[in-house]
Order: sequence, then C-alpha cells, then structure tokens
Amino acid sequence: MPTVASNGLSLDVEVHGDPTAPPLLLVMGLGMPAALWPDEFVAALVQAGFRVVTFDNRDCGGSTRLEGVPTPDVRRAILRSLLRRQVAGPYRLEDMAADTVGLLDALGIDRAHVVGASMGGMIGQVLAARHPGRVRSLTSIMSNTGNPARRYAFGKWKALRAITRPPPPPDDHAAVVEHLTRVFGVIGSPGFRQDLPMLKPILERVARRGLYRAGTERQLLAILSTGDRRALLVGITAPTLVLHGADDPLVPPAAGQEAAAYIPGAQFEVVDGMGHDFPPSLMTQLVVRIAAHCRAAGG
Repeated sequence: MPTVASNGLSLDVEVHGDPTAPPLLLVMGLGMPAALWPDEFVAALVQAGFRVVTFDNRDCGGSTRLEGVPTPDVRRAILRSLLRRQVAGPYRLEDMAADTVGLLDALGIDRAHVVGASMGGMIGQVLAARHPGRVRSLTSIMSNTGNPARRYAFGKWKALRAITRPPPPPDDHAAVVEHLTRVFGVIGSPGFRQDLPMLKPILERVARRGLYRAGTERQLLAILSTGDRRALLVGITAPTLVLHGADDPLVPPAAGQEAAAYIPGAQFEVVDGMGHDFPPSLMTQLVVRIAAHCRAAGG
C-alpha cells in the first residue's frame, strides 16, 4: 500500500475511484487494518459516485507502530472506566482524529464524507466536532458516546472477552484466521450466520496485514482515556447518520441511539439482524443508505 506522512506518522492508504468524485473517508475500528473493509462495500461506494479512501490507523496494519511506548494494563483500565475514574493512555481519540486531518491534507482533500465503524465512528465523531470544516457528512456505525454507564459502554461480557483475548503469533496466518473467525462468530451478526464463511477471504487478508496486540491495546486505551464525549457531540454541525445493528453484542444499540440524541439533527436507524460486523448480505442496504445520506449532504 502507498504511504503518506500525517501528524508525525506514516499511514498506509489506498484511494479507489474517480479522483474528481466527492471524497469519502472510511475509518476502521479497533485493532483492524483497512483490509477488513469488504471489497464489495468499497466497490459499491465507488459505483455510487465516490472517491473512497481507506487507510490503516496508527498502531495497526502497515501504519506507524508506536513500539516502546508504555502501555498501561488494559483490564485495569476497563475497570477504572466502568468506575468512572480517569484512564491514562499514550494517546487519545483526538490524536487519531488529527491523523485523519493530516491524511486529508496529504491527499489534497479539503472536505470529505466520513464513514466510521466502531472505534472509527468515535474517531469520526471527534473529527467532526474538532475539525468541522473538514467533514461534509458523518456516518457513525456501531459506535457509542463514551458514556461510562454500563448499558451504553459495553455489551455482553462474552463479546468483550472475545475482542480482548490475545491473538496468536502474527506470523502464524492460519491461526490468526482461526482466531478472527472465532471473534466474529461471537460479535458478528446473528441474523446472517450464513455469511460467516464468506468472511474468510477478508480475514485471510487481515492476517496477512498482521494483527498487532500492543497497538490494539493502545487504541483501546485511547478510547477509554478520551472518556465521555457527549459534551463534544452536541457541537457537531455536519449532517449525521447513526447506524447500529439491532443485535450488536459488543456495543449496545442504546449506545448508538444515545449518540444520535446528542448530535444535533442526527438520524438514527437500526439495522435488523446486524451485529458488530459487515455481513455480505447487508452490503447493498448499507451502501444505498450511506450514499443517499452523503448525497443529501451535498456530494
């Protein structure tokens, strides 16, 4: 993948589609490289008339890994967050949002439609609040507000355990694929279990890009150390669509509903059968809705 310099880091990036089309930035979630975005999803957005930009967040995939940075104990940090105590981390979501600003600068993009999944939706929220001039529209998918209340912060303990379980060595690609298959078997869409085998090629691609446990832990600490973002969300002016799976076991649908309630004018839509993933059977429905939202926002 090509790389660009951003915010003192090197970010792996790919650009898809007509360079003159309205830009749409996809921001991936916790610990996952851009390789997790389904090809059909990206291609359909290109077909809908957008220039689609995907990239690996810091501490993930081929982007800069902050090796040697002290990483506090994650389990203790989760407990502190649930007890509404301050959590320390090596960086915050604001820093990751600044990474996206630098990425847009490097690509010569003034304003973009921003579509973020899970942690990517949180980064998108901060980007829209802190850098309103750079966001044409925001689509926040399967994300929360940072509210530490248990019914908003985390879903089922089984799902939380699945994403925090240590992965196998990154050079054992077969074991990594098996690990990811188990994870998505827990957090994925119960209404589309038949789609799980179709995810294998994507998971194999993720395994080749590499999982980086320390980076994933630091990203999780970025979420926890940023804390409650509700006061930030009320300042978002970009047209916003909040999408959430009705059966998300990791981030409760109530969390998405709360986000929409705090973002002025935001639309909230529940997707039946969807969990904390992008099942192939839902690609058309999701792309149609996102594309319509972006066009309504002017592009």
